[in-house]
Amino acid sequence: MGPRIAALCPTCVAAAVISRKAMQEAVAQYDADALALACVASHSGLDVYDGAVDEGLASIAVAQAGRDDVYARYFATLRGKDGRRLRGCVDETWTYPRYDGVMAEPEQAKLRQRNALWVPNRAWTSYCGIDGVEDGFAVPVVGSRGMLRSEDRGVPKDYYWLLQQAGLRSPPKVAGPDDIDELVIVKLHHAKKKLERGFFTCASTKEYHEKAGQLLKAGVIEAESLAKARIERYVIGPVFNFNFFYSPVSERSGDAEPLELLGIDWRFESSLDGHVRIPAPQQMTLPPHQIVPEMTVVGHNTATVRESLLGKVFEMGEKWVAASKEHYDPGIIGPFCLQTCVDKDMNFWIYDVAPRIGGGTNVHVATGHPYGNALWRTNMSTGRRIALEVRRAAEQDMLASIVT
Repeated sequence: MGPRIAALCPTCVAAAVISRKAMQEAVAQYDADALALACVASHSGLDVYDGAVDEGLASIAVAQAGRDDVYARYFATLRGKDGRRLRGCVDETWTYPRYDGVMAEPEQAKLRQRNALWVPNRAWTSYCGIDGVEDGFAVPVVGSRGMLRSEDRGVPKDYYWLLQQAGLRSPPKVAGPDDIDELVIVKLHHAKKKLERGFFTCASTKEYHEKAGQLLKAGVIEAESLAKARIERYVIGPVFNFNFFYSPVSERSGDAEPLELLGIDWRFESSLDGHVRIPAPQQMTLPPHQIVPEMTVVGHNTATVRESLLGKVFEMGEKWVAASKEHYDPGIIGPFCLQTCVDKDMNFWIYDVAPRIGGGTNVHVATGHPYGNALWRTNMSTGRRIALEVRRAAEQDMLASIVT
């Protein structure tokens, strides 16, 4: 089949809200033999590109000037004279002055011309703006476009609300600083690193004001953000981020269970991880500008849980999928991540939800996830699982079922 240009009618592109039907009509015009996966070149982009090439799809990195060398040089695809890929996983790097350059309508048309399916990650919504993601990006998205706003704490039907509808545990909210009577975590944005956390912990009203004052003075947080911060009980226990995948192809074809647990990751946070490596007496001698740790995510590692807990893990995933279907049409599509802590009684508490590919899946690039490998009998990362879903959908004429 030769290449075809996927065009959209002007009314579809200019519509106030990008409808799923319009995206299904767009993908119906794609050349199913020449599909590409594209996403913002940040967050978990390498996992997406590596997975795409594993499944025979093209990969497109949408980069920002100054941050494009990683993709355009160091992970660029190198092919032999016969066209066979010899190394690398990024076939094309599209560089813009800012990431949101890809949101312009001519760039969207280029993506459709390349038969590109867009994979949402947190970098996309953060750098390009959720309004444009929902209302102005007329490129078929592999995943649940309509659920991405739920990540913003405090909006209607946010992930806390959805967890409540699903009957899943999340750390109880504390009304305000005067109500702190045990260890809590205060969740707000970093003042300077807008995509990062200005989180801090405290166990009393007095400690809250002391730490907030130190962080305000240091310019780590802002008063406006602090006033809107969420305060919740701190669950003492290890962190497990569960990377799930929900397959509309499996669901409709009936050839497999649609819910899959692919793998688990946990975070390295700066400067928190540096603080916990210092003996307590030394921590107490730190000067004011160092004594309160920050929680900026700088990396991830892989993990497993004891098998006796896996039943609880799948139960959480099933409940969240059911709630997503009930409250967000059409529900979750593809990857999602439930970020949890486990208390001393082996109870999971979900403190964050990513209704798209998680931020820690690069730990499984090429080698795959432990559970995904066991299920699929090959190296199965989240990126490869997305690409496999696309390939399976294309082979069964079901691409419309996986896009929004």
